[in-house]
Amino acid sequence: MPNSSSPASTDTLQAAYPLIHWTEGGETHSARWRSERGAPPPKRVVLADDTTNADTAYRQACEGTALLWRGDFHNARQLLQALGRRADQTPKRKRKQSDEPIPPVEAFHKHRLGQSQRARMLGMLLVPFNADYSIPLRRAPDVKEACTHAWGPADEAGGASVASLRELSGITSAHEWRRVGVEIPALGDGPDNRIHAHYSVFSPVRGEYIPLVATAHLPKAPAGQPLVAFDIGTGTGVLAAVLIKRGVDQVIATDLDPRALACATDNLTRLGLTDRVQVVQADMFPPGLASLVVCNPPWLPARPSSPLERAVYDEDSRMLMGFLKGLSSHLTPKGEGWLILSNLAEHLGLRTQAELLAAFEVNGLRLVSRIDTKPQHAKATDANAPLADARSREVTSLYRLAPVR
Repeated sequence: MPNSSSPASTDTLQAAYPLIHWTEGGETHSARWRSERGAPPPKRVVLADDTTNADTAYRQACEGTALLWRGDFHNARQLLQALGRRADQTPKRKRKQSDEPIPPVEAFHKHRLGQSQRARMLGMLLVPFNADYSIPLRRAPDVKEACTHAWGPADEAGGASVASLRELSGITSAHEWRRVGVEIPALGDGPDNRIHAHYSVFSPVRGEYIPLVATAHLPKAPAGQPLVAFDIGTGTGVLAAVLIKRGVDQVIATDLDPRALACATDNLTRLGLTDRVQVVQADMFPPGLASLVVCNPPWLPARPSSPLERAVYDEDSRMLMGFLKGLSSHLTPKGEGWLILSNLAEHLGLRTQAELLAAFEVNGLRLVSRIDTKPQHAKATDANAPLADARSREVTSLYRLAPVR
């Protein structure tokens, strides 16, 4: 292992953890800056504590000034909530009856812009971390384990660091979901039927697509051969596990994200399925052929604004089109590809059903059948939720595809 003070390792550390600077007690201080969404270190940093007024903090945050907290940790959380309330109460222009309806795609982009601006503002409230991920603030919780799971071992951090309180809240929330897990009825009776999502790996908490995979008609393997399936973009490994529970003999689960690979391996180990599921780091397809190839790509063809959004947004439909383009060459003669996709993109004006069907055809695929289900999550029925009209009409489908022979 190279010495941590060598030029190469210093440059690597600087690239991974740029420095944030501030003045305190008349002296200049610095620490490593952490941002999972890839935000640059704020250029202006002021100190804040229990005496800081919420209105003043909101104004400073909106102007791009970061507030490094030095008071009671619980008060910092209360301030973050106050900032959120102020952001949500920003006056909006009242629409007139004569106004033209906003096109769904415009409403979508406007919503994303608003969410991005809100996240940027809330990300201006910062908390410090010691080298071991402890927080040097009064009444601060023990977040060492949660931060280790999200950021890696503390000795790789290069000393003290700073991150936004909002990001820390996401890390601790994800850690709790990881600890408890999500019950998946398709994996059998509890308690050994839970999937534990690691930080930044998309959780199957919204899992209406899982029963589709658990009930769709399985293709047959070539005579005398085992039934092999590929799970493309495995994430937590939940679909690979469901396929094994259904009787598939062997699954090769692929992903590019190291966190997803570790997460899938962890879950498959918990479920005792590592002898029948091979987790492989690969861009889409592994070598060889399979009787079944399953893919659940990000459902919205839009550009992710951070690495954490890559599970939701598939820029230019790259993963979707990559799957369709390569599917035929990875199937056995009577094999099938299962594409799991929501039509929310269609209702938002981001993609049409005709474009999707044309993509099947141009890649030499025919639609064997389609199985639909309605989402059951809260936003699907909340008339006041953002993009409520599109969400109320959303349908999640499993497309059974086969090559045109």
